[in-house]
Amino acid sequence: MIDVVKHALTITGFVFVMMLVIEYLNVLTSGAWQARLAGHRWGQYVLAAALGAAPGCLGAFAVVAMYSHRVLTVGAVVTAMIATSGDEAFVMLAMIPKQALFLACGLFALGIAVGALTDGILGRRTTRQPACCEGFEVHAEERSNEFLRGRVLRQWKNCSAARGVLAVVLAVFALALSTGLVGPPVWTWMRVTLLAGSLAALFIVSTVPDHFLEEHLWKHVARAHVPKIFLWTFGALVVMYVLTEHLHLEESIRSGKWLVLAVACLVGLIPESGPHLVFLTLYVHGSVPFSVLLASSIVQDGHGMLPMLAHSRRAFFGIKAVNLAAGALCGATAMALGF
Repeated sequence: MIDVVKHALTITGFVFVMMLVIEYLNVLTSGAWQARLAGHRWGQYVLAAALGAAPGCLGAFAVVAMYSHRVLTVGAVVTAMIATSGDEAFVMLAMIPKQALFLACGLFALGIAVGALTDGILGRRTTRQPACCEGFEVHAEERSNEFLRGRVLRQWKNCSAARGVLAVVLAVFALALSTGLVGPPVWTWMRVTLLAGSLAALFIVSTVPDHFLEEHLWKHVARAHVPKIFLWTFGALVVMYVLTEHLHLEESIRSGKWLVLAVACLVGLIPESGPHLVFLTLYVHGSVPFSVLLASSIVQDGHGMLPMLAHSRRAFFGIKAVNLAAGALCGATAMALGF
C-alpha cells in the first residue's frame, strides 16, 4: 500500500505540475498558443502521437492535461493512447529493440489514422465540450506587462495562504523526488523530467501575480482537480494491485492463440502498466505470436488514462472503447495473416 500511495502521489504530482505550466503558458501568451494548436487538427495528431510514443506515461499525462483544457480534441487523445506503450516501452527496448522500434512506428501511424477517424465521426464539436469545469480563461488584467514583472518581492512580503501552501507543497514534492521518496528510485530521464517540471512549477507559483495564482492555480487547478485526480488514481491502483496479485492470468492465456488475443485486448483495458508485461514476456519466449503483442500494445496505455477518470468518466470509457475496437481489429487481422 505504501508503494501504491507513492505511485498515486507521483502521477498526481506530475499532472498537477503540467496543469500549472499549461495555465501559465496560456495566460502568458494570452491564449494564442491554444488557439493556434486547436486550429490545426493534423498538428494536434502529430503532437499527441509524439508525446504518446515517448517511453513512459509522462507524454500521455500531458495529453490528458491539454484535453481537459480543450486544447486537444478527443481524437488527439485517442491518437496518444494508441501510440503509447507506457512503461513497457522501456522493457521492450531492452528485450526486443528492433521489434520495439518497428512497433512504435506502427502505433504512431495507426494512432494518427484512428484519431482522425474518431474526430471525423464525432465532429469538431468535441473541442467545445470541456472535460473539466472550465477552459483556459484569460482576464484583461493578466494581459499587461504587469503579469510578466510580477512584483515578486511585494507579493512575498504579503504572501497569501494559497501561495504559501502551493509553494510548500511543490518544494516538498521536489525534495521527495530528488531523494527518491516518490517517483523513480534511481536517476533516470523520467526522474530528471519530473524534478525539472516541479522546479518550474515552483518558480511559477513564486512569481505570478496574486490574481492569477488565486483564480487559476489555486481555485481551478489545486482545489478543483488535484483531489479528484489523486482519489481516482489511488482507487484504480488499489483495484489493480488486488487483481494482479491475487488473479493469475498466465494460465488462462495459454489455452489458444485466439483466446489469448481476446484476453490481451480485455486486459489492455486495465489502466495499469503491469499486465501488458505478461504478453510481452510470452512473445519474447515465443509462446504467442506478434499479433497478440500488437493488440495489447494498441489497447493498453499504461497509466496514461488514469487522470482522465477524474476529468471525464464518459470520455475515459469512450476512448478505451475506440482503442479496444482498433486493437481487436488490427490484432485479428495480423493473426489471420499469420503474424
